[in-house]
Amino acid sequence: MSPSFEERLDRWRQRVEHEMDAWLPSETARPGRLHAAQRYSALGPGKRIRPALVYATAETLGMPLETVDGAACAVELIHAYSLIHDDLPAMDDDDLRRGRPTCHRAFDEATAVLAGDSLQVLAFSILARHPGGPLDPAVRVQLLATLADASGTAGMAGGQALDLAAEGRNLTLAELEQIHALKTGALIHASVAMAALCQPALGADGRAALDRYSRAIGLAFQVQDDILDVAGDETLIGKPVGSDQARGLPTYPALVGLEAARNRVVQLHADAIAALASQGWDGGPLAELAAWLLGRRH
Repeated sequence: MSPSFEERLDRWRQRVEHEMDAWLPSETARPGRLHAAQRYSALGPGKRIRPALVYATAETLGMPLETVDGAACAVELIHAYSLIHDDLPAMDDDDLRRGRPTCHRAFDEATAVLAGDSLQVLAFSILARHPGGPLDPAVRVQLLATLADASGTAGMAGGQALDLAAEGRNLTLAELEQIHALKTGALIHASVAMAALCQPALGADGRAALDRYSRAIGLAFQVQDDILDVAGDETLIGKPVGSDQARGLPTYPALVGLEAARNRVVQLHADAIAALASQGWDGGPLAELAAWLLGRRH
């Protein structure tokens, strides 16, 4: 990854964090403890991968970034809410997230549930109200529907339910890929799709190419996570190596082996770049972002 792209990633991160800071209620406003928990979780350390996909798509399509600030904010808040709930004792029961106490440890379980609930609602409020978003109400509705579909039982929540039900079971490769595509891939796909919806001049071929790209990257991202759980650096990934396997969670390397999992990431990356190349976008920010995502060590 070029230094210039690293700088671009940092600008995108700062941009969405500035936006979220402006939309999140102040800790001094009642109920202060709930607002503090929201801000603790949403503004804590993070790579801001999903907003980066929103902004990279916008730049690829020649759009001003203010057009998609609302989408970038919304998708990151949905991600933040999902992490709060995933960490709860009823789900993954984690004490640390990105090197800090999880929300329910830093506050309490009830506050964590409410923080997640209210971040989810805020995400949709921002999509509906952000002044930089599309002026056409029909497009706003499409944005809301896209994020809702990616977050619900046909997306992230459904994938998490299937993942929990799969603990200790032997899955087929198709079943595992479905879980990955829903739990992780759906929100990644929505990040690209929402930005594309904000560009009315984009034709059907371009939308199809972005759809293919985002679905390939979404699956590859989770397969790479599975690989890092087996072969990653514990100090970088922020959890013990092999923790997923120890809990009986279904992973790609456990099912097909580490080498086959790495080959699958290479294959999916090639598919994503081929989709971009069909529109002449293979030298742009989405291609660089794909290389960064799939070459990461944490």
